Amino acid sequence: MHRPLSRRTVLRGLGTALALPWLEAMTPLQRVGGRLMAAEPLRPLRHAFVFFPNGTHHDEWAPTGEGTEVALSPLLAPLERHKGSITFLRGLTHRNARALGDGPGDHARSAAAWLTGAHPFKTPGTDIRCGMSIDQRLAELNGRQSFFPSIQLGIEHGRRSGQCDSGYACAYSNHISWADPYTPLTPEVSPRQFLDRLFLRGPASETERARAERLARRRSILDFVQEDVRRLEGRLGVRDRRKVDAYLSAVRDLERRIEQSERAVALEAEGSGLGIPEQAPNSYDEHVSLQIELMILAFRLDLTRVATFMLANEGSNRSYPFLDVNEGHHSLSHHRGDERKIDEIRRINLYQSEILARLIDRFAETEEEGVPLLDSSLILWGTAIRDGNRHDHHDLPMLLAGRGGGRVAPGRIVHTPKETPASNLFLRMIEWSGGGDAAFGDSTGALAL
Repeated sequence: MHRPLSRRTVLRGLGTALALPWLEAMTPLQRVGGRLMAAEPLRPLRHAFVFFPNGTHHDEWAPTGEGTEVALSPLLAPLERHKGSITFLRGLTHRNARALGDGPGDHARSAAAWLTGAHPFKTPGTDIRCGMSIDQRLAELNGRQSFFPSIQLGIEHGRRSGQCDSGYACAYSNHISWADPYTPLTPEVSPRQFLDRLFLRGPASETERARAERLARRRSILDFVQEDVRRLEGRLGVRDRRKVDAYLSAVRDLERRIEQSERAVALEAEGSGLGIPEQAPNSYDEHVSLQIELMILAFRLDLTRVATFMLANEGSNRSYPFLDVNEGHHSLSHHRGDERKIDEIRRINLYQSEILARLIDRFAETEEEGVPLLDSSLILWGTAIRDGNRHDHHDLPMLLAGRGGGRVAPGRIVHTPKETPASNLFLRMIEWSGGGDAAFGDSTGALAL
């Protein structure tokens, strides 16, 4: 009798639970016309939301065209190879990122409103209030079937307390994911800590001291699961064994990259007298790349179906020396027509497009049951500030990559009527995930896509 391997099969070892990718051995059989045949596997819908700060140099960023005739701007040129996999959205607005009588604070409102469609309560204290974000509503609908209903990744550490933007609490600028109007979800910045969170899970009764001692003896995750690997291979065919070998090699390569970045951080801090916590990589580009790989891994193993990723906190004044941009991003965005500053913003915007292209590459290259992960995913890329110099919140720079399991027909530009709430897109996403919500944020109806 055929007994398929459970989709929830994990390789276990000391404090380790390593999930497996989809294998042929996991395919159940069904009787069709008197014959047993492999059932068509179900591919869950995945959502990724990727945020970048400080708006764009929008006059030179925005795509143009009608329908499938899409013309990319020079700042979007890296996306040319993926043009057929992207829906270019024009005209979406976040009214609740505007002041609405609250005065300055566009950066805080941008991050807070981007996925909530809500106007944050202006306070420098702990009495913060915004709204549930769309990633958390989707996690309620389809994320409960995975180990983590949602994950939050980031690049820059943030804080909830203190003031970060014109009387707005730092919680608004440093978070895009909100479990409810009062609870922002902090992004995980350390690739090592996130990897441990995914796989190095001790028993429920484990004390903090025991966990610390176990992690202090850390070896490769794979060292802990070798016995389970040997047992599993006896149940697998040749193609499945090759797939498992390739997957385990990919996990080890990711571990090595994290270890290399940690060594670089340790060497730099060696003479400073500082302790070496599990820090993020020194290289921004490597840090982004590692977080992308961890997101892909979590999706590939169905550990989660909903992810957010902040490329930087809103209002970030990070510089990019590897782009020959040594002044802070936020300062440059207030260029007031200074051509030198505009040129440096162009470099940042172009580099951000390269990041998106690489992200889509990884979704397209990663297969699930022989189908690219991109086909069953939706990746929303954007922010709630249109132009960094103007601080406006209409015709937002937002792109939607992927096909969402056939729910979206990409490769076109969609022009929406003036002042169309971005929340209308979120309401449509809820509908695609089986929700019957009448509204979300400041929506006025589901967006026609």
